[in-house]
Amino acid sequence: MIKDNILGCFLNVGFDPNLSEQDFIDLADMFRTYIWGEKGICDPLKKLKHENYGKDLILILFQFNVNPSSLELLHLKEIENYRKKEKSIGIPIIVNNENFFNKNESERYDFLRESILQKLDLLEELVKKKKLDTNMELLKADVKNVLIEFL
Repeated sequence: MIKDNILGCFLNVGFDPNLSEQDFIDLADMFRTYIWGEKGICDPLKKLKHENYGKDLILILFQFNVNPSSLELLHLKEIENYRKKEKSIGIPIIVNNENFFNKNESERYDFLRESILQKLDLLEELVKKKKLDTNMELLKADVKNVLIEFL
């Protein structure tokens, strides 16, 4: 089956030698519920189809980096390079205690919504710079509406 949704989600949990294996699993499982669980943000975003926004960008992958190590942080960019061959782009979002885990549920969803919308602003700059045909104004409005409706 060919995927036609323009937005996708990916999860990477950083290595922390201070966490037990069970703590690591619990942390990943807890965050995973906010992305793919019953009230996860990824499924509602999947209703946005790439053909509605242009031909140059068919996948925007939000890469949620949970508690990345200092070494991982060195290699993360605000936004990755456009992959012309795949017509895709990765957008890292750093998730840690300060911006997510030490917050209540409402604040966690606020963080996810605000982070996604801020990253789409960065993507809009890249789309203009690379002269891609992606209708970012429409995409941002649709994402905002989906997130407001859902969250």
